[in-house]
Amino acid sequence: MAPVRIFAPAKVNLFLHVGPVAADGYHPLASLVAFADVGDGVTVEPARSLSLAVAGPFGSDLDGGGDNLILKALRALGQTTGAGDPPVSVTLDKQLPIAAGLGGGSSDAGAALKAVRDLLDLPLNDDALADIAAAVGADGPMCLHARAAWAEDRGDRLTFEPRLPPLPAVLINPGVPSPTGAVYRAWDEVGAGGADRPDSPADWAFPAVIDWLARQRNDLEAPAVALQPAIAVTLSEAGRLPGVRLVRMSGSGATVFALFDTSTQAAEAAGRLTSARPDWWVRSAILR
Repeated sequence: MAPVRIFAPAKVNLFLHVGPVAADGYHPLASLVAFADVGDGVTVEPARSLSLAVAGPFGSDLDGGGDNLILKALRALGQTTGAGDPPVSVTLDKQLPIAAGLGGGSSDAGAALKAVRDLLDLPLNDDALADIAAAVGADGPMCLHARAAWAEDRGDRLTFEPRLPPLPAVLINPGVPSPTGAVYRAWDEVGAGGADRPDSPADWAFPAVIDWLARQRNDLEAPAVALQPAIAVTLSEAGRLPGVRLVRMSGSGATVFALFDTSTQAAEAAGRLTSARPDWWVRSAILR
């Protein structure tokens, strides 16, 4: 059998409204999620037993041990099928920063599930795989589908949104981690948001969507900035890029996204920022 490679796209929360922690320990939220044309790569091939190797520019920053979300997802797959751990070797090409608010681990797990399904010809559709992907956390199902969607409750109640137009963007990470748990704990201390889902835009044309997004918020931005002041610097510099329409932090950070009218503007802005901040991770992208 030939190896199977699946792209694992970066997830971007275009807005993120967060409510107080519930009795189950999770925070209710509302978000509109898009996926970028930049991300990691996951390759699987037949082997005697399940294994994971990690490569790529951020591979050394990632623990490839038993707690890795790819291995967790594939073990859940084995439990679901009753066949045990799938006999595959997995290679992760880690192109996305770690703890970056881009859903990288969940997206990697989703890509691995799809790749193993295709390699072993398992009779499981994406909905069945999404149920298995829930084993890695609330982001698992949305990252398995990797489609623009409204996310509610714990982030696992999804309504796909085909009307979202392509959004030219620059993704920017200043090279600092922003662990989700720490950011949520900081939000708990000062939280003043709510998991309100706003009405959909009356007009899904690009200019109207930008105006609508500008009226939303990321409730985790302030606590993330308090923990990592470098995020505030990133937001400020992104806001000064020529032609920028909207700047916001994604998820729990530290990645910031900046939206532009055209892909050309985004690419030029990414080049300018890369020259000014060569130590930052900067990528032009399309969010869909």
